[in-house]
Amino acid sequence: MSRRGAIGLGALGLGALGALGLGVGFGGSAAFAADYPSWDDVQRAKDNEAAKASEVTRIEGLIASLQADVAAKQAEAERLANEYIQAQIDYETAVDKADSLQAQADAESARATQTAQKLGRLAAQQYRNGGDNAALDLFFSGSAASADDLLAKLGTMDRLVAANQGVYADAVGARDNALNLSNQAQVARDERDRLQKEAQQKMVAAQDAAAAAQAALDEQSANLGTLQAQLAALKDETAKTVADYEAGVEAARQAEIARQAAIAEAQRRAAEQAAAAAAAGGGGGGGSSSGSSSGSSGGGGQTGTGGWVRPASGYISSWFGNRGSICANGSCGSSGHRGIDFATSCWSPIYAAASGTVVTRQYFSDWGNYIQVDHGGGLMTAYAHIVNGGFNVSYGQWVNAGDVIAYVGATGLATGCHLHFEVWVSGTRIDPAPVLYDHGINVY
Repeated sequence: MSRRGAIGLGALGLGALGALGLGVGFGGSAAFAADYPSWDDVQRAKDNEAAKASEVTRIEGLIASLQADVAAKQAEAERLANEYIQAQIDYETAVDKADSLQAQADAESARATQTAQKLGRLAAQQYRNGGDNAALDLFFSGSAASADDLLAKLGTMDRLVAANQGVYADAVGARDNALNLSNQAQVARDERDRLQKEAQQKMVAAQDAAAAAQAALDEQSANLGTLQAQLAALKDETAKTVADYEAGVEAARQAEIARQAAIAEAQRRAAEQAAAAAAAGGGGGGGSSSGSSSGSSGGGGQTGTGGWVRPASGYISSWFGNRGSICANGSCGSSGHRGIDFATSCWSPIYAAASGTVVTRQYFSDWGNYIQVDHGGGLMTAYAHIVNGGFNVSYGQWVNAGDVIAYVGATGLATGCHLHFEVWVSGTRIDPAPVLYDHGINVY
């Protein structure tokens, strides 16, 4: 899916939210927003017992609706995300099967041709004394011919076939095996293509569900505190005024702003410390989802060539390929490992490896908190196991190579803090190490 397509689908998903009456912020265009009470409404209701009871019921319903909406949309987003993971794994398994069958078919075809050429040489030797120049022509011209051509010619030479029945049968068997395997490979490619479409559809559904869940969470975050304060004001029989509650909401809002600023400052210091450690030659601490510890250390954000940078600091603790299944956080994953792991400390910065648009930013059971960046032309990079609270970019946002897009964690199937880094080409994850190395980034 193209970058423009991903953004367009995300916009459609958000548009659908509005049609369903789900606002994207306080006072947004939604049925919820139209029903939100003002503090003036609360003050008037507080002065009238009948109105107060009605307003209490109304606000309690709004609070319950907000909470239920978030829970339902988050559950749906997680369900669709897990469906997407399985669809992607099924697709990549089909890719491997089709490639393996075709490789076997090619090998059998080559064996059939080589065996037929061997018969051609035998023919030349056997018929040379008899002056049969046609046999010599068969040998010399047949060296570049296909197995079918050679076997068709050789099959007419009864004396040769009778004397070399085993070799001839082997060549025919190899040719037939090649044809059978080629047919199987074509069936596997058809299934691969079907599964690719299915995975793309599930990816779009997961992205839309994540956008819907985020919109519902934003709606709740913008309104829940005020609604709860308004409800408390209506139920309060003391002399405390509605204005006191309104002031409390504002104070809580300011406190949250200060808390987020403190978190951002802590993240900044952690990033600086990690960068300093990397510059001093340290790879950072933390575990990985693999027992391997080979590889080299390096500084995250190291500039390569062609507009690429190293996505994280640390050494490569697990390479691309098959390995044992990883179990963590209550579940287990497949044995395939379609990425490389940068073992580094928690809250170390994660850098965009190249410029592009964020097309995925959500939680998956296997990958944990996860970001995909689309670089155009069918090329994407992805970043998994991001720490909770560690997203530093939004869905649809353009990022430049070297921008800090997130922070390292151990969410999903991970046994320690590390970055699981992926490179996607036309919907399939390939080994990122050669890609980084080709762009002047040392990972070996």
